[in-house]
Amino acid sequence: MFELPDIFNFLKPKNELENQGEFAQNHPYIPEELWNKCPVCKTAILSSDLMENHKVCPKCGYHFRINARQRIEMTLDEGSFVEMDADMTSTNKIGFPDYEKKLRNAKISSGENESVLTGTGTINGEPTVMAVMNSQFMMGSMGTVTGEKITRAFEYATEHRLPVVIFTVSGGARMQEGILSLMQMAKTSGAAKRHSDAGLLYITVLTDPTTGGVTASFAMEGDIILSEPKALIGFAGPRVIEQTIRQKLPKDFQSAEFLLEKGFIDAVVQRKDMKEFLAKLIRLHPDTATMEVRT
Repeated sequence: MFELPDIFNFLKPKNELENQGEFAQNHPYIPEELWNKCPVCKTAILSSDLMENHKVCPKCGYHFRINARQRIEMTLDEGSFVEMDADMTSTNKIGFPDYEKKLRNAKISSGENESVLTGTGTINGEPTVMAVMNSQFMMGSMGTVTGEKITRAFEYATEHRLPVVIFTVSGGARMQEGILSLMQMAKTSGAAKRHSDAGLLYITVLTDPTTGGVTASFAMEGDIILSEPKALIGFAGPRVIEQTIRQKLPKDFQSAEFLLEKGFIDAVVQRKDMKEFLAKLIRLHPDTATMEVRT
């Protein structure tokens, strides 16, 4: 069949810029970095408005995940945070393949050296030791350095007779460190017990998600256990449990509200109310001493 050469092809090429004016008039353009979409109600929210609302959707109340620095900024008094053990970093102790690369990527993506930040600060003037886990660093997984930093935070609080507040978020023990990671469950639990034996207050705040070895150790050992709304909290995942017990689980199984109903946690607290709530709890404890500033 005879075909005309391309020079005789009179079809007008598509112009990607055509009809953009009419669209722009009815749909104002907002750069992607300036807005966020709620994964639950699908509402588009300006990033500035979201930050002012503590990164909580103003329409449905969904709590966006936040990093450790943002959590500290929202919870501690301005300028009061003094970080501990900032230079501690994980190494590939058991020669796990590509672990060094994963650590490098985690440091770049999170801007942190490890999956937890620890330090001292004040909450509405109340001195405390705080540890905040970071989902942006290997999903808050607990390795040997994570356990060491949390243990040191407890030991400092015990020595200086200070309360401890820990915000948890974790996918569990870090598989790349094998049994050494699992040993952190006992290590952190021992430090929490010594802090408790000294008559001091320990508060945990469970955020989405708190699972695995972290749940099975220090996350559920607080004198008072709080949670953010709708947080996923559990040891094994629901599919694993269903396959094991061969039963269908309740709809909201492992949600913060379900655990509150069953007595596993003490309160579900909105993010905007968390700072004041923590300060009141610390004031109620009679053994809060004047914090000694680290140098």
